[in-house]
Amino acid sequence: MKLAEKTQLIEERITGLIDALEKNYRKQYPQRHECPDYLSHELVRGTKYYKVIQLTNSGAGRVGRSVHAFVSRETGAVYKPASWKAPALHVRYQLLDDTSYEACLHNADWAGAYLYMR
Repeated sequence: MKLAEKTQLIEERITGLIDALEKNYRKQYPQRHECPDYLSHELVRGTKYYKVIQLTNSGAGRVGRSVHAFVSRETGAVYKPASWKAPALHVRYQLLDDTSYEACLHNADWAGAYLYMR
């Protein structure tokens, strides 16, 4: 697979993950979907990792930002964040592996519990 194709596939799958996270939030909190507390996500491209940023709108123009997950730009590996700037050590899912990607979407929850190792 060429680099451009791999990059495009990883970004598409991150978008799919973000959709799954927001769907999970709306399912768990249907009454909050239109409220100012609404939760959303954005993708930030870094040199080594993509960051999936979780935005929480608390009203009055205040938006909280936290890292939901890191994804390797080279391999598509999904990591739990250790801090704002760095991922935890162990890979949780592989976005380039179809089986792992499906498991990631199936287990995805907006709070990030699916990123903890069991």
